[in-house]
Amino acid sequence: MLKLGLIGCGKMGGALLRGVEKALGKEALLVALSDVVPAAVSALKEGLTCTVTTGTPAEVAAASDVILLAVKPGDMQALCTGLSSVPGSRLYLSIAAGLKVVDLESWLGSAQRVIRSMPNTPALVATGAAAFARGSSATLEDAALAKKILGAVGTADEVSEKLLDAVTGLSGSGPAYIYTVIEALADGGVLMGLPRGAALTLAAQTVAGAAKMVLETGKHPAVLRDEVTSPGGTTIAGLEQLEAHGLRNALIQAVRAATERSLVMGK
Repeated sequence: MLKLGLIGCGKMGGALLRGVEKALGKEALLVALSDVVPAAVSALKEGLTCTVTTGTPAEVAAASDVILLAVKPGDMQALCTGLSSVPGSRLYLSIAAGLKVVDLESWLGSAQRVIRSMPNTPALVATGAAAFARGSSATLEDAALAKKILGAVGTADEVSEKLLDAVTGLSGSGPAYIYTVIEALADGGVLMGLPRGAALTLAAQTVAGAAKMVLETGKHPAVLRDEVTSPGGTTIAGLEQLEAHGLRNALIQAVRAATERSLVMGK
């Protein structure tokens, strides 16, 4: 039986919790919830079928073996400092962007085990991409548990903490880049005469299908690209324009800029 606490019942925390319940089953899970907004707690509780209790952050921590910390980065120090007085040792899994393990460990106290993670918003539709890093006291068993929790709504991989800012710049911020690509593709379709609704559906499904091809075939994207690029055909004409207007470099620089911003946020 996993005793799982959630402090911060927003969209991401709620998505993770619902994913874990679906993966483990309601009989294998005991949940404790806390949020400064009572309505958020009530709404999440109503959507769960497992046994749920509610309370203050300290009460949630005391009742749990693993606590998901899903509050805003600016609220984390005060929350963790308050939790440091809760007796016992447990695993804290933070999903706050930019906050380093050393700071979380300092605020929570040396008795606590900490894992820092970076999920992304497609976790809301069970297709997230997450990465995590262990703190100094977190065990291999803790890492396996974090992978199970984060992986309940997508993929989850352990990396060294120094790479988590790059994860933030790529997969954490990446959905926004792809939404922009989808919007632009749809606009191109409208320019060429397609109805807006049809253009948007075609663009979004094309992106989803292309991503699935990469994940399921295991082929390099360049190989898959070449398979649909005929000599003198329509695709190479479009690719020429993407290269001419710098799409590839624009995406690379977006990841760089977001990574550097994450680094600044963690200082």
